[in-house]
Amino acid sequence: MSGLVSAASIPELRKRVIFTLLMLLVYRMGVQIPTPGINGEALAAFFEKNASTLFGMFNMFSGGALEHFSIFALGIMPYISASIIIQLLTVVVPQLEALSKEGEAGRRTITKYTRYGTVVLSVIQGFFIATGLENMASPTGIPIVIDPSLQFRLMTVLTLTSGTAFIMWLGEQMTERGIGNGISMIIFSGIVARMPAAVGNTVELIKSGELSLIFLPIIAAMMFLVVGLIIFIETSQRRIPIQYAKRVVGRRVYGGQSSHLPLKINVSGVIPPIFASSIMMFPATIGSFIHVDWVQRFSAALSPGTLYYYMIDVALIVFFCFFYTAVTFKPDDVAENLKKNGGFIPGIRPGKKTAEFLDHALVRLTVVGAVYLSAVCVMPTLLIQQLNVPFYFGGTALLIVVGVAIDTIAQIESHLVMRNYDGFMKSGRIRGRY
Repeated sequence: MSGLVSAASIPELRKRVIFTLLMLLVYRMGVQIPTPGINGEALAAFFEKNASTLFGMFNMFSGGALEHFSIFALGIMPYISASIIIQLLTVVVPQLEALSKEGEAGRRTITKYTRYGTVVLSVIQGFFIATGLENMASPTGIPIVIDPSLQFRLMTVLTLTSGTAFIMWLGEQMTERGIGNGISMIIFSGIVARMPAAVGNTVELIKSGELSLIFLPIIAAMMFLVVGLIIFIETSQRRIPIQYAKRVVGRRVYGGQSSHLPLKINVSGVIPPIFASSIMMFPATIGSFIHVDWVQRFSAALSPGTLYYYMIDVALIVFFCFFYTAVTFKPDDVAENLKKNGGFIPGIRPGKKTAEFLDHALVRLTVVGAVYLSAVCVMPTLLIQQLNVPFYFGGTALLIVVGVAIDTIAQIESHLVMRNYDGFMKSGRIRGRY
């Protein structure tokens, strides 16, 4: 509490926190504004039936906006997809790679391309969603779209694209003038906003007898263990010692100090489980639309709860861990920068040998991170399937919530420490484990 009081006493930090809360309030208000032309009751019944498919996952990340088909139904996922596509193209396209090395000017240009890509993806997704909704109905046969027509499609595309562009602007404003990463805070608020409903659903399951009361302490203990594991791993890092050579310029001696290069265990963050979950949800989603015998059997074989589902899910998480780490961290570039600045790892020759050492260390850390992500995402999913626990208690949701909370607290503490205030904990600031 003393840390919160200290944070409120700093005018700049107080303004940033208030601004972030106001932007989140605007986002949550937009989630409640429905898109015209939709039968809300029929759509709610449809989502209740298909909660375990890809729709359920997207609905969680949009904070319930897709379930109500609000103006923010697409959420921030098009922006995230566009960002990932641009990052991948930066590795392949030389022009984009050159832009990424031009500093602030290049970053602004890449951000502009990301915005354009977000609009394009929003238009495409909005059109397919509008077309798909015209062919959907509730379990009782009530059409979801009141008046299917070209006018409805165009209006829906315009509404959803404008909503995504507005969310993107909100996220950028929060990043610049608020606390934490704006895009992550929007996803965080969406998941947290759905958790009270999940708790209420759990209570209803206990009252109806579908969930035994004896499993409630097990669920609570499982959540605490998962949260503790996430905090422990996300703050853990391997610190590789760096020594800088001394340089004599005139009468002054520069360098000679020691430093370290921190390597996180989980370099890729929450990207691998999000990608893996998206791919694994496709068979169940396709099976809900195509009523062909072999498609239904294939969908059932890869549905959550089967052995094939968990095996492929773990394999995809491991693959995306290595893929995303290879894209975001370049040992050759790090080794070259160290060599230019007169830095070296004790016992390792600068240049190629340093790059090989960093690559070897990063591979071992990525193996540990992949095992950690697989355990966090799969074990709670097993609990969900066996005990009929709501989807929001899953490992992916907790991973995002805890990770964003840690980053936000670290930013607030950096403001406090700069002004000679203590952090949130009397024992010291949040530091990486090594």
